[in-house]
Parts: sequence; C-alpha cells; structure tokens
Amino acid sequence: MTENTKQIQGRTGPWEIVLGLEVHAQVASNAKLFSGAAVGFGAGPNEQVSLVDAAMPGMLPVINKHCVEQAVKTGLGLKAQINNWSRFDRKNYFYPDLPQGYQISQFKDPIVGEGEVIVERDDGSTFTVRIERLHLEQDAGKSLHDQDPNATYVDLNRAGTALMEIVSRPDMRTSEEAAAYVKKLRTILVYLGTCDGDMDKGNLRADVNVSVCRPGAYEKFRETGDFSHLGTRCEIKNVNSYRYIQQAIEYEARRQIEILEDGGAVDQETRLFDPNKGETRSMRSKEEAHDYRYFPDPDLLPLQLDPAWIKEIEASLPELPDAKKARLQSQYGLSAYDAQVLITEQARADFYEAAAKGRDAKLVANWVTNDLAAKLTAAGLEISESPLGPNAIAELVQLIEEGVISSKIAKDVFDRMWAGEGAPGEIVEKQGLKQVSDTGALEKIIDELIAANPGQASAVKEKPQAIGWFVGQVMKATGGKANPGAVNQLLKSKLGI
Repeated sequence: MTENTKQIQGRTGPWEIVLGLEVHAQVASNAKLFSGAAVGFGAGPNEQVSLVDAAMPGMLPVINKHCVEQAVKTGLGLKAQINNWSRFDRKNYFYPDLPQGYQISQFKDPIVGEGEVIVERDDGSTFTVRIERLHLEQDAGKSLHDQDPNATYVDLNRAGTALMEIVSRPDMRTSEEAAAYVKKLRTILVYLGTCDGDMDKGNLRADVNVSVCRPGAYEKFRETGDFSHLGTRCEIKNVNSYRYIQQAIEYEARRQIEILEDGGAVDQETRLFDPNKGETRSMRSKEEAHDYRYFPDPDLLPLQLDPAWIKEIEASLPELPDAKKARLQSQYGLSAYDAQVLITEQARADFYEAAAKGRDAKLVANWVTNDLAAKLTAAGLEISESPLGPNAIAELVQLIEEGVISSKIAKDVFDRMWAGEGAPGEIVEKQGLKQVSDTGALEKIIDELIAANPGQASAVKEKPQAIGWFVGQVMKATGGKANPGAVNQLLKSKLGI
C-alpha cells in the first residue's frame, strides 16, 4: 500500500480506490468561444445568445483570441507543454440544449499537453497529480424541467461559453485527495485570472472517474501503464463542491465494492450525484470516443501559435501559489501551515501582505487567519468584502507591539472595531483601554496583595508556578489593563523567585 492509499475493508478483503478527474473551468472572458455574445451569470433566459450560438443556418464560428490566451496561460501555470499546433473537432451527440447537434471541442490535438500539480494534504504532506491534457471546448445550453409540468424549456445563455477541460491521470487514491486537488487547481486558476472558480454558479465543476481494485493492482498499472489492472470506472458528472466530490466518491466506491463482492460486474457508465440522498444514480452508459464520431471541424482552421507570443504570455504570469507560499515563509518567517492558509485565497494573501508591512508578521497572520477569518465566516463575507481593511489590522497589531494594549484587551478592541466603533487607536482612547505599565502603580497593587496574602506569598517560593494566582489578582485589580510582562517581572522581584 502506497503512502497516499486508503484501504476499504470489504467482506472478501481490502480494496483500494483509483481516481481521475476531468475539471471543467469556465474561461474568464467577456465573450463566448466562437461568438461575440456576452457571458455572465443572472441574465434572463436566452438573453445572451447570438445567431452562432443558436446554430442558425449559415452561421460560422470565429475563434476568440482571448480564450486561447487564457488556455495557454493556464497551461503554463500547470507547468504543462503548450502545443504550437492544435485543432478543433466536432464531438457529435444529440440533446435539446445542444442546438448544433455537436460540440466544438478538441480531441487528438489539444492546445495543452502534459503537466503536473503539486497538492497539499491536510497533514502537510504533498502528492503530485499528473495532467494529461487541457483542451478548449464550448459549453452546451441548459434544459429546464421545473418551469412547466408538461414541457421542458431550453435556455441557451451558456451555449458556446468557453470551457477549459483539464484532464488528470488517475493519480488520486482517496476522496480527500480528490477534493484537495480540485481546491489547489481552483487556487491556481484564480491566481492566473483564467477562471473565477465560482463553483456555486457552475463555473468550476468536476467529472469524477471512480474505480476500485485490490491492493497491488494500482502499482502494476503504474509500472506497465496497462489499465486492465484497474477496475471498471464510472464517471460521476458535474460535481460542484468539495464536500460533494468526497461524498460521491465514498458512496460510489462502496457501491462498486458491493457489486464485485456479490459476484457481479461493474458497468462502465456515467452517473449523477444526488446530494440530498448522498448517492449516485445511473445517467447513461459511458460513451467511448468512437461513439462521438469525432472529426476535424471544417469551419475552423487549426490553431498555429507563435512561440514568441507564448513567451510573452509566460512573462506576464503572476506569482503562483507555490511560489507565494515559499516567499511568505522566507520573507516573513511564517510556518508552512500559516503560509498555506494565507495563499489558499489570493485576496487573503494580498490582504495579509498589506497589513504585515513593518509589523510583527506572525502576529498579523494570527489576526488575519483566526479572528478576522472567524468574523467573516460568521457574517458570510469574503475577505474582499471585509469591513476592516489591512490598515486597521496593522494599527491594532502596532498597539500590541508598542505595549499600549495587551493581547487580551486587543480582542475587545477588535470586537468594537468590527461593530463599527472606529479605528483601534480611537477605541482605546475613548474606552480608556490603555495598558497599565506604570511600575509605581503596579508596585502599590502588588505590595498590598502580598501583605494581604502572606501564605500565598510563601507558597510561591516553594512552588514558583503558583505566581499565576498573583498575576490573575493584579489583572483583576486593573480591569485586565496591567502589562503582563511588567507584572511578572515585579512579582518575581518582590517574591524573591
């Protein structure tokens, strides 16, 4: 059993899962792949449909150069081979929401070839998922079955929208790894600006290929490349959340194991996941490439990319998640965990860096990833929507660093900031929350405490950790405003420890 393999115990012995994903990412573009029709969420039915999208007679597709650029940029971000020559094919199948009767896609000659993604597990370890290909294709429309009890309506707003289909090798072995891979892929795409990653709107969704096999079979497949060592796979279509990806895989693996242990055979098919029931159900038998009758699209010339243009795109790439993580660790002295939490969302990493300039980097990280993150989650807000900006967090941390307030008081100040009572400094002044660092005032309180509690004072000499009682009493006497460092130093001096 390899390090990243989880065995499932069946009635007849252990089984292992093998997973490969096809992720469909909507290209960030203002227009569709082969027409000038607008792309956007929330428009009324059939309001964003051109004559090309509706497949009216005589309409010819014209490639959107920006979508090609976005695909190349994504390929470079995935450390993949960019193919200077690629072509579009017709993938023939018939659905009411596919007005042409075929989908313009890429089959044998995709725009992007092999690449890889390094993915982090929850425990901090990593694994590599090999990318087989990335190709461009147009989306279909949408059939609406809930508008009329006797009819199905068709909305073609999505028809012709540019998609990147990113196909992985079967390199994932657990549902957690599959979810982590999609999460990492989404992060890369958002950093690149090639897809907004909005899974709720269907702009990023995954087809999950699941099969099960006995221990040792996967290792034979990796050695030989022979898929016969693996079990029959089923594809679960259009899963659009990390949680659903995991649930669908767990259910489907168990379903296949039960079939095999009962002496049956798994049918290769396409299935759908029902999140309400937590189960997959059959959609159709799985088509093979020959079922689609692929052939080169006669209305589109092959794509011939200029190597110099590819170099220009490469030079324009932003700092990607892995590079940013390494830099945050080296530049700010953050742990791998803190850096990973920050870079998962580009906006969070940018917010952190804006707040951390000239401040205690670790302290800022704690406030951004813990207190602020908790408030945002409770309010259902993204960090880009935060009512508190980086400057507010930086000012709060500065007050802690300068000893104006303690970390404990800072929690109260932060809550007041969130409630809209003003900037940190204003709140501290108005509420009289400045930390007491006046040694004279603190000495007076400590002397009175020691005089009133001689037994406790003697006990501290025998048991130094009992000093905590005195610290607590001083904090209580000062309403939590005493400087803990000064209190501890004075107490140790007065108590002779």
